Amino acid sequence: MAKAQSKAAAAPSPEHRLDEGAVTALENGSHGDLFSILGAHGGGAMRVMRCFRPGAEAASVVDTGGSVVAELEPQGAAGLFTGTVPGTLEGYRFRFRHGSVEWEEEDSYRFGLILSDLDAYLLAEGRHYRLYEKLGAHPTHMDGVAGTRFAVWAPNARRVSVVGNFNAWDGRRHVMRHRYETGIFEMFIPGVAPGEVYKFEIVGPHGEVLPLKADPVGFLQESAPSTASVVAGLVEHEWADGQFRAKDHGWQGRDKPVTIYEVHLGSWRRGEDNSFLDYDALARELVPYVQEMGFTHVEFLPVLEHPFYGSWGYQPIGLYAPTARFGDPAGFARLVDALHAADIGVLLDWVPGHFPTDVHGLGRFDGTPLYEHADPRRGFHKDWNTLIYDYGRTEVKNFLVANGLYWLDRFHVDGLRVDAVASMLYLDYSRNHGEWEPNIHGGRENLEAMAFLKETNERVGEYFPATATHAEESTAFPNVSRPTYEGGLGFHFKWNMGWMHDTLDYMEKDPIHRRYHQHQMTFGLVYAYSENFILPLSHDEVVYGKGSLLGKMPGDQWQKFANLRAYFGFMWTHPGKKLLFMGGEFGQSAEWNHDQSLDWHLLQYPEHAGVQRLIRDLNTLYRGVPALYEMDCDPGGFEWVDTSNEADSIITFLRKDKHGGPVLVVCNFTPNPHHGYRVGVPLSLIHISEPTRLLSI
Repeated sequence: MAKAQSKAAAAPSPEHRLDEGAVTALENGSHGDLFSILGAHGGGAMRVMRCFRPGAEAASVVDTGGSVVAELEPQGAAGLFTGTVPGTLEGYRFRFRHGSVEWEEEDSYRFGLILSDLDAYLLAEGRHYRLYEKLGAHPTHMDGVAGTRFAVWAPNARRVSVVGNFNAWDGRRHVMRHRYETGIFEMFIPGVAPGEVYKFEIVGPHGEVLPLKADPVGFLQESAPSTASVVAGLVEHEWADGQFRAKDHGWQGRDKPVTIYEVHLGSWRRGEDNSFLDYDALARELVPYVQEMGFTHVEFLPVLEHPFYGSWGYQPIGLYAPTARFGDPAGFARLVDALHAADIGVLLDWVPGHFPTDVHGLGRFDGTPLYEHADPRRGFHKDWNTLIYDYGRTEVKNFLVANGLYWLDRFHVDGLRVDAVASMLYLDYSRNHGEWEPNIHGGRENLEAMAFLKETNERVGEYFPATATHAEESTAFPNVSRPTYEGGLGFHFKWNMGWMHDTLDYMEKDPIHRRYHQHQMTFGLVYAYSENFILPLSHDEVVYGKGSLLGKMPGDQWQKFANLRAYFGFMWTHPGKKLLFMGGEFGQSAEWNHDQSLDWHLLQYPEHAGVQRLIRDLNTLYRGVPALYEMDCDPGGFEWVDTSNEADSIITFLRKDKHGGPVLVVCNFTPNPHHGYRVGVPLSLIHISEPTRLLSI
């Protein structure tokens, strides 16, 4: 540290000293605008200089060469120092002393605005679709000084401060600048580097100090049970998937093969000590497995940071942060890149429908219902004891739309599966009479949520036209997977929950009783073309006492496996894209347990290995035979041959490609073999140059 000192500037005149009210507010943390009093102020030959550093006994101002230009005088007893400096002084630092210890710090209150006028305008309009480049914590340089710029939306707060180890978690030291035109609080803090933990200390509109809040646009959070945000900045990764992204996969098109492997990263496979595998270890093991099995996509259960592991990610708090349970954001980027290198698409389970009430989260973020709807009839979810976003609020909708785009942009994700869409669409979802409020037209539809979903899908189509959106929607709400310009919600595909429930219910019955329920296997074709459907056998079907897919099947061990194989064969030849939750592909015996690995040891048994080979072969067949996927969403691609043989539980149908090329599918849902079974087909098929293929299931 330089020791040369110049003559100290003159002490400030009494009129430059803060009034006692301002000093008291500063000392007790109730002053909400420290930019108006700290740092350098005034013009002319001399400027007033003030700093606030609790714990310091003395303070001086030094220039860039380390020479003292002013000794500051204390005012009050809590670390406020005041003096004057030459008006020509530009770069400077504060030098503090406590006893024999001396140190220097930059002045956080000498740096300018972070948000530009354009940022402010777009945020106010609700059209800042890259808000993650401005909000959150971004390591950077300002005026040649290294540090981190912070910005957070809290329009009703009296004060917002950044706190962390770097300021002893003292909310009085880094009080942020309030940009009143947007409700954003911003600040550049010198010296704060990547890896520092931080939260926001917020004083609400009535002067109450709220529980410390994590950053809503934080890019990394501490691993649970810790809850602080971590300075990380936007993910840095040298992407190698340019060729993959340039390829026209057409996965949002209805005429492409889509077969999805649904994965929970915390329990797909674990280490020998039951520890989590990190993103890189998962890439080494998951990628070749999915490639060998022939799936076109993996779909990850939410990787959004979530405090409660048992929620599987469906109660997220860090919407912009890949969960730290498996590593840092760059690790997740490497996993996506590795999947792309194997020509495998990545879908992310996205949760814009609700969020948990943990005190460090979004609930009453600035002391008011900010992200959540203020009316509990719209803002509280009874089923999950969670809060529901206020979709009608411009800034909230912008926050969510930008979040969906963020994952497509920064992590190269190929699509979003939107969770629990039905709960978003209906105001009376899971509510009794009198517990919900109709919309402005007197109906039960959540018009604001509909507008949000439409805008999300439109912006995805505008900025990332090669990606797809899938809706988990369990009702008969119309036109979910129709374009918004046709009055739809704009999703590319919708999960076919009705097909899943009907067919699983049928398969659980003893074959001797199936003759009375054959309609459950055929009814799906009544509405199969009302939407662009995905046939889902998801994680929801193998939890909460429902047992595994294999466990649902009736009969002895041989019959269970035979039933499961028949069901998979029916599913892979039925119209609709395919989704299977991990473990189902080898006939996992036990119900899914998120606290341990799948039972990979079962593959030593021929029955389980046989199911795995079947899924691989079905994927190969499905992707190689256009009749099984090209007309998935077109009634011209399907024709019943025989559904009347209820006595034998046999169903026969045709699948056709765009040129009429047929595949004949015969399904037998009893354990009885039928030799020489005759099937009639339309006479026109006999004259097709390419022979009809027969699939016997």
